[in-house]
Amino acid sequence: MRIPFLIVVLALLATALLAQDVPDKTAPDKASADQAAARDGEAEASSSQETRIDISPPKDDDKGHPYSKDAVAGLVPGDNPDTTGVQEFHPWSPLKAVKDLEVGDFYFKKKNYKAALERYKEALYYKDGDAVSSFRVAECEEKLGDKAEARKYYEQYLKILPDGPLAKNAHASLDRMAKAQ
Repeated sequence: MRIPFLIVVLALLATALLAQDVPDKTAPDKASADQAAARDGEAEASSSQETRIDISPPKDDDKGHPYSKDAVAGLVPGDNPDTTGVQEFHPWSPLKAVKDLEVGDFYFKKKNYKAALERYKEALYYKDGDAVSSFRVAECEEKLGDKAEARKYYEQYLKILPDGPLAKNAHASLDRMAKAQ
């Protein structure tokens, strides 16, 4: 019973497929040629001029905001030779920071403080102001003998989390370094 049923279904599908009108791909019609030409013309023209946003201040901005020029001094090209007017931002990726922290912990346990330091600093790059990364950088700097940098990062940790879980360790390390001088 199943085999004749399958044969009938396959015959119907084959008939339906053969009955469909397949257009001839060798001769493009006039409408598709016009659409292709329009797309080519759009590709050559830039749309950036049409969507340009005017960010210049209004004419009476100096009266309404008398000190606004001081706030943006140095951000405009030509105002300050040290700046180019481009403001760069750090990429913010807490997931990458956590991964760098984990890898840094691995290296720290293996007593490879240089590698751990690099990973902890990379964690701070991806998540600026992270308390744990700051503390870990301080530990590595202390182990590597750079007491000034260690002090800076211990203080940074205490500034972020003054009563944090590692605050006692940070205070103890700062006291120990102060006594060693």
